Amino acid sequence: MALRLSGVTRIFRPTHGDAVPVLEPIDLEVGRGEFLAVLGPSGCGKSTLLRIIAGLDRPTAGTIGWLEQGTTGEAEEARSIAYVFQDAHLLPWRSVLRNVTLPLELAGGGRAEAESIARATLEQVGLEEAVDRYPAELSGGMRMRVSLARALVVRPRLLLLDEPFAALDEITRQELDDQLRTLWLANGMTVIFVTHSTNEATFLAARALVLSMRPARICLDHRIELPTDRNASLRADPRFAAQAGILYQALLSGNRR
Repeated sequence: MALRLSGVTRIFRPTHGDAVPVLEPIDLEVGRGEFLAVLGPSGCGKSTLLRIIAGLDRPTAGTIGWLEQGTTGEAEEARSIAYVFQDAHLLPWRSVLRNVTLPLELAGGGRAEAESIARATLEQVGLEEAVDRYPAELSGGMRMRVSLARALVVRPRLLLLDEPFAALDEITRQELDDQLRTLWLANGMTVIFVTHSTNEATFLAARALVLSMRPARICLDHRIELPTDRNASLRADPRFAAQAGILYQALLSGNRR
């Protein structure tokens, strides 16, 4: 098992005004190497849940357990997690290559080794010929590829993605979905992917979690019953529509709460 959440809740307590419950007790187990999609209404707490798993926020109550902490405990655990945000957040004064080497530099690695690893990772995401370009010279899809490469360069055991392709056009989004799934299968990491799209979740994930409106609770935990090998033609398959329909009905149910 990669991680276990037991009774995780989150209540925001502003300085003025009433407390805002965001997450009801969440119990969740995610297996090592699993691809889990998380869906739910806007503002229901999907990103909050992801931030808690990443250690960027703390639960009000409950615990998060990790299978592999290693001898250094939390420090090693933190190095095993990478986070991709909705925006690429690239440094405009650094080239593509230097943006991707940044996590390795911050970890104290040598420049030559960092550049070698970054070049290999950029090749994985199809950007080997863009290493000397700057963010302003890239399309939105290319910037997200750089952001993904920057996350992968540390070889994480757990990759967290918060609607990374939501702002992209449909064709680019599907291309990046294809690429992300290929990278997941090749690298064997655990992935938790937040999305609003039932089609995206159905195509990418082995399992999907649907949250209700805030305060969020799990209203569906569903294993996607589709082949491991997936390509663009699968999106027109009746089996795909059936699986996406299950997620959509759960979203509707969660919104009626």
